[in-house]
Amino acid sequence: MRQPLVLDPIDRHLLELIQEDAGRPLHDLGTAVGLSPSAVQRRLTRYRAAGVVTGQVAVVDPARVGSTALAAVLVTLERESAEHHAVFRQRMLAEPRVQQCYDLAGEWDYLVVLITRDLRECRELSDRLFMRDENVRRFDTLPVLDAIKTGRSVPLPG
Repeated sequence: MRQPLVLDPIDRHLLELIQEDAGRPLHDLGTAVGLSPSAVQRRLTRYRAAGVVTGQVAVVDPARVGSTALAAVLVTLERESAEHHAVFRQRMLAEPRVQQCYDLAGEWDYLVVLITRDLRECRELSDRLFMRDENVRRFDTLPVLDAIKTGRSVPLPG
């Protein structure tokens, strides 16, 4: 496991800015943090090399492309083993409409977030992913009424 990168105040500010918009030009980032574009590029390269920045993505508005139904699904497996969990995880990874999947401690084994065109497709997907799986003991699909806050920004120390 890599050691955490030691961040100075400029690093923290720069990382906050690129978490908001990774497509900002180097010049704009440099102006905001008080560095030249080349100094910003060197820091960005260091973040990638250290594994601090693992990718750069475009955020697509689901409503503009026809996916408007979100659902959170709580899942409990019938049989507990490394193999059973691996099979479940692989199925979640392989399904593009599974937006997020979390391994949980407690009563439920997983929290799965689905994104679909509508509630009918959500039900069909839930049936296929969970109801037809003989190792799913219980699942509870909770349609999302409104996304209050979404994001992947990581709070930075300091």
